[in-house]
Amino acid sequence: MSMRQYIQRIATGPELSKDLSREEAKEAAQQILSGAADPVQAAIFLIALRMKRETMDENRGVLDALLDDTNRVTARVPRVLDLADPYDGFTRGMPAAAFLPPVLAACGVPTVSNGAEAIGPKYGATHRKVLRAAGVPVDFKPEEAARRLEDPLIGWAYVDQRFACPALHALVDLRTRIVKRPCLTTLEVLLGPVRGAEQTHLVTGYVHKPYPPIYTALARQSGYTSAQIVRGVEGGVIPSLNQPSKFFAYHDDHDDKETRLDPIEFGIVSSVRAVPLPENLPSQEAQDDIQGVIDSDGLAVATAREGVEALEGVHGPFRESLVYGAAISLCYLGIEKNTEAAGALVRRALDSGDARGRFEAAKTA
Repeated sequence: MSMRQYIQRIATGPELSKDLSREEAKEAAQQILSGAADPVQAAIFLIALRMKRETMDENRGVLDALLDDTNRVTARVPRVLDLADPYDGFTRGMPAAAFLPPVLAACGVPTVSNGAEAIGPKYGATHRKVLRAAGVPVDFKPEEAARRLEDPLIGWAYVDQRFACPALHALVDLRTRIVKRPCLTTLEVLLGPVRGAEQTHLVTGYVHKPYPPIYTALARQSGYTSAQIVRGVEGGVIPSLNQPSKFFAYHDDHDDKETRLDPIEFGIVSSVRAVPLPENLPSQEAQDDIQGVIDSDGLAVATAREGVEALEGVHGPFRESLVYGAAISLCYLGIEKNTEAAGALVRRALDSGDARGRFEAAKTA
């Protein structure tokens, strides 16, 4: 069908709108990704899906189209951890997870993080902005990132959406103009541009309660061996440092399982929920309450500075965030059998300088 016909199906009001099949949703998404759809109609389609509420078949169909357009490679390592914080970044605290990949690599887990420069509606500090501010190259194609995962002195990499899925990245301006989060916001974290030779594990975050089973079902469709969906601060992969949280996960063909998290069990005692914003950050004129008044570039520079200090041995909430986020994944992957041992392994990786060494190696390789 034409995009006009798809819109007539899904945008006829709360009582008359009809759902699309998986095949129809894929075809409509392909029209948008290829540029064949009129931009106005593409925007109406995405918003109509959102307002109608996407069905699982519709999500699956759009994901099928995205996966077909994703540049995916297999790294010559048995296992890869695919870490995906929200692509629209952070505005209320520092995105410490940008520094998790070298820490996990130092613990024996090759890790790739994914993201983009600036995605709405938050336009916050992203992994790309933070890593670039810290001097790390951020413009690797998936095959180049895979080589870095294979390097025994590095073991981690960042892949930007502009190289992982150029057709999706071409919609950034359209997504800015439609304001609200479309289904693309949910699906873009599931593309996995770098896979392991034997296993690929997803770690991502959520805020709203209905999302974990959606994410786990779609992660299975995308081919992940397992997925860990964390209730993290600002929808990220690191939970609150001073109150209990939880994550949902599956392994192989097993059912989803909910796991309670308590930072105290990982040896973390904190008076703050997350790495607080430093004082005197540059501000900006926010267009709405979601975007916030903190300049994302200034926040990225401050995060890069504190992240490097944490790798160099400075104690505080940033280091504890790295310990907590990495230790959760080590337990989830079965590398350590209990929270105490997982936390101890991460602290050794930090104290020994191995994590810092891998971070510095990534800057010059």
